[in-house]
Amino acid sequence: MSLVLFYKAFVVWLGILLLAMVNGAFREGVLVPRLGSPSGLILSGGLISVLILAVAYVVLPWLGPLPVPGYWYTGLFWLALTLVFEFGFGRLVRHQDWTDLLRAYTFRGGNLWPLVLGVTAMAPWLAARMRGWG
Repeated sequence: MSLVLFYKAFVVWLGILLLAMVNGAFREGVLVPRLGSPSGLILSGGLISVLILAVAYVVLPWLGPLPVPGYWYTGLFWLALTLVFEFGFGRLVRHQDWTDLLRAYTFRGGNLWPLVLGVTAMAPWLAARMRGWG
């Protein structure tokens, strides 16, 4: 991964992070109170997955055509940043223990977070395929 691609991928991930935060606030403030926890979690997980894929599709020309491994490296970089953020924020800011942190990585109660992480990792490659690039 070149330094320029690394920088661009990081900037895009910051945008994805912002969307994820807005999605989380929407989930907690609107979806869960109106639809209940399982339905709110499912809708929120689907929404952020679609948004991540849409972001990847829109920014792909800015990232530039890449060899297929470049799309995978970008997605795995986004996944790594997401995991570092989630665990770092959870441990250092929210002071959650490991059991609480790992609970988010199950499909219980409508939680789609593991699926969202998979979409995050695959989004650049999927977007390239959608554009006919990969």
